[in-house]
Amino acid sequence: MLEQYTIITDPVGDSVALSAIFAALPLLTLFVLLGALRMKAWLAGLISLAVALLVAVLVYAMPAGQALLSATEGAAFGFFPILWIVINAIWVYNLTVESGHFDVLRRSFERVSPDMRIQAIIIAFCFGALLEALAGFGTPVAITVVMLMALGFRPIHAASVALIANTAPVAFGALATPIVTLATVTSGASDDARLTVETLGAMVGRQTPILAVVVPLVLVAVVDGRRGVRQTWPAALVAGISFGIAQFVAANYISVPLTDIVASLVSAAAVVALVRVWRPAESPNLHSERTTTSAAVPAARSGDRDVAARSTVTTGGGGSTAGDVIGDAPGEQSAVDRDAPVTAAGGGDRPGVRTRDSGAEVARAYTPYLIIIAIFSIANLGAVKDALAGEPWTVKFAWPGLDVVNSAGAPVSSITFTLNWLPAAGSLMILAGILTALVLRISARRALRAYLATYVELRYAIVTVMAVLALAYVLNQSGQTNTLGAFLAQAGGGFVFLSAILGWIGVAVTGSDTSANALFGALQVQTAARAGLDPLLLAAANSSGGVMGKMISPQNLAIAAAAVGMAGREGEIFRKVFGWSLLLLLFMCVIVALQGSPVLGWMVP
Repeated sequence: MLEQYTIITDPVGDSVALSAIFAALPLLTLFVLLGALRMKAWLAGLISLAVALLVAVLVYAMPAGQALLSATEGAAFGFFPILWIVINAIWVYNLTVESGHFDVLRRSFERVSPDMRIQAIIIAFCFGALLEALAGFGTPVAITVVMLMALGFRPIHAASVALIANTAPVAFGALATPIVTLATVTSGASDDARLTVETLGAMVGRQTPILAVVVPLVLVAVVDGRRGVRQTWPAALVAGISFGIAQFVAANYISVPLTDIVASLVSAAAVVALVRVWRPAESPNLHSERTTTSAAVPAARSGDRDVAARSTVTTGGGGSTAGDVIGDAPGEQSAVDRDAPVTAAGGGDRPGVRTRDSGAEVARAYTPYLIIIAIFSIANLGAVKDALAGEPWTVKFAWPGLDVVNSAGAPVSSITFTLNWLPAAGSLMILAGILTALVLRISARRALRAYLATYVELRYAIVTVMAVLALAYVLNQSGQTNTLGAFLAQAGGGFVFLSAILGWIGVAVTGSDTSANALFGALQVQTAARAGLDPLLLAAANSSGGVMGKMISPQNLAIAAAAVGMAGREGEIFRKVFGWSLLLLLFMCVIVALQGSPVLGWMVP
């Protein structure tokens, strides 16, 4: 039988400060490898995991067997339910590409208004949020930037708009994968009963909606400066306010996984309704301001089917950009190194030809999202949800051989693995995919081929996510996270202002709100407990603060640069968005600080 391990906080000279130096080594390794050396994400994750295991065994005296078992449990959780959600959500999206209905959906958005500033709101903000809801992991940037280029946006504007828009919906991306991860790592590090998917989603749903009101205004400012804000503020506010309200309502009262789907569709509908009765005083021809420095524009126009968008970061067939965003293939060029413009890969619109879609085809293009909403709504009905939460649909068991207890001698909750094979969001997405294939008239053979291709495309992403979650579990169950939490708790009440910055740093380096939550979620709640702060508030702040780091992460910058023909010039895009990232981060820090005070404390569940 394997030796039991008791979590300790100060293994080095009984000093938290000295122990924190060693506890920080795995995270520093990850950040240096990704941020400074720009190593492939999957390799950086594996190396950082190895460092965490060495620190656990050599510094914290965790039995090697227990350390390895902790890593295997984390890796298993990385695949199910995390990757299980992502893979199946991307498959559903790929089906719309396979059938050509993604193009139909895109054209329906383009026809809403001839004003390019309003098109930026609808495509980058509304439609980008819908893509974030289903796939996440960089997919919205890769796709919306090509769509904006095809409409005539200048390269730097298209890249900046796509990156800035990919903020407010990120915390609930890929069917709330970041929230699911956050709930798992925080509940295992704290006995606060509120650290569940539902309550954490509700808390994040009381932070990011406020941010959502501001983002569309920023977008029109980037596209057309003060004139854009002055002339299109009604559309920007309608988009932001409707998105924020819908995001709040969905996260708190409907379904956390469905939050961004509901918010994006409501926001798009609100803008469409507005432009039917209102239009800007003028619609300047921003297209004429385009430069000829990039060859990506005609390439994007020659066939901007989504395959072209995906070709900016992957060489394989139908899928999204997730595979390259969180794990490049060894031996392939990374998105940073590619200097080829976006090119068509068959299909798409022909230049100069305006495609007309029938009402039936447009309705069919929207059907997959309605199917998803219907399935998740049924699964979240009280009676159905309770039934699926029990055996045989949901099975809970202690991870074989893993025996970790806290300082009081009680087993830590994270050693219990939950296998909710039927009610898991990923499983529900498989059902949605089957129904989508039927509605879009995709044969079983083509649907299966697309499903297998999704796994192939995401093969390195799968390694990356499993490595990062394994790393997080080793940090948490060895006590390294406890040590860092005890050290940071010395900041006292001031940490409530800094908590969002920690999430921002995590996402800026890893490019993923899910990874940042896995790395820092437990740290946030343990620091909160020691500093006398609210664990729920700080855990949510990690995810909400992290969304502003998305636009400056090397992975997203590389995707955007490659898509607009600016590969190698990521610095120009970075300078364009960095100020907005800091400004929006400060805005979120103030919101969190106020929610930690009597001023807005009533907003915390």
